[in-house]
Formats: sequence, structure tokens, C-alpha cells
Amino acid sequence: MKPISKERLTLLRKQYPIGARVELIQMDDVQAPPVGTKGTVWGVDDTGSIMVHWDNGSCLNVIFGIDCCTVIG
Repeated sequence: MKPISKERLTLLRKQYPIGARVELIQMDDVQAPPVGTKGTVWGVDDTGSIMVHWDNGSCLNVIFGIDCCTVIG
């Protein structure tokens, strides 16, 4: 995976602020929560991964460029 630019990282942190509610669209992980699971963002790390506390108790990150979620509120 290629490093994320500082500009893109800044954009992601604005798009997924701490406390934002998200819904999982796709995650490439055998332990992934089901598609449609909702959660709360608790940060975006330096690689661009969105750190989420999922409502089902999971806390797997949404990996930049691989997985997908959308802000719902």
C-alpha cells in the first residue's frame, strides 16, 4: 500500500471527525461486522484508517483504500 499524502489525511479527518456516525459498506476481513453495521468514529490514524467503535461491539478499523464506510449523521 502506498503512503497517504498529508493533504488526503487532512481531508479524511475532516470527512470522518471524531463522533461521526458511519455505516459499513464493505470490509475485506473475515471478522468484519456485517455490511450495514453502524458505528462511531473515534479517530483517523496516520495511515488513513478510520477507527470505529461498531455498535455490535467490534472495533475493527476501516482500512483506507480497501474497506468502505459512509457517514450517516
